[in-house]
Amino acid sequence: MNLDFSKNNGLIPVIIQNSETQQVLMLGYMNEEAFQKTQKENIVTFFSRSKNRLWTKGETSGNFLKVVSIKEDCDNDSLLIQVIPNGPTCHSGTTSCFANEASLSFLKQLENVIEERISNPKTDSYVASLCQKGINKVAQKVGEEAVELVIEAKDNNSELFLNEAADLLFHYLVLLKVKGFGLVNVETILKDRIKDK
Repeated sequence: MNLDFSKNNGLIPVIIQNSETQQVLMLGYMNEEAFQKTQKENIVTFFSRSKNRLWTKGETSGNFLKVVSIKEDCDNDSLLIQVIPNGPTCHSGTTSCFANEASLSFLKQLENVIEERISNPKTDSYVASLCQKGINKVAQKVGEEAVELVIEAKDNNSELFLNEAADLLFHYLVLLKVKGFGLVNVETILKDRIKDK
């Protein structure tokens, strides 16, 4: 990487993102030394403007940020670092410093849980027992939930409608995983369709 540290007194902004959920966790700054240390140790180190020194995230709390990937922007003067966080990122104890950030991180977490239940089936797992019955049963269940959602859509009971919507989305995610796909694959197709419009 040929990063440009000539702006902002030798500092570049760094966006930290959870590699699994895609949730934005925080924003920090790095000078060249902090960047080199981050690359070498695969643990995120910032330059603290308030302490005027290098600061490894988690050095006090133990909530380190393990580096998965580092990408520079088109002007080579900012970074996106995807990480696996070891605990909450924000000093307030929350997952993200952006408390009101809208994200689909829960759906990604749910996909991971479904994948785990399929890969390592347990006797008390609904997902495992459903998938062991085969693709036809999983697909049939999606069809049943879709019909139930349509029926509830014709009535005025919001609670029942939303519960059926949740059931359909859950079983749809199971079907995608059984077929070897995820929401990201569907997202790609939808993005391509928008380009074609």
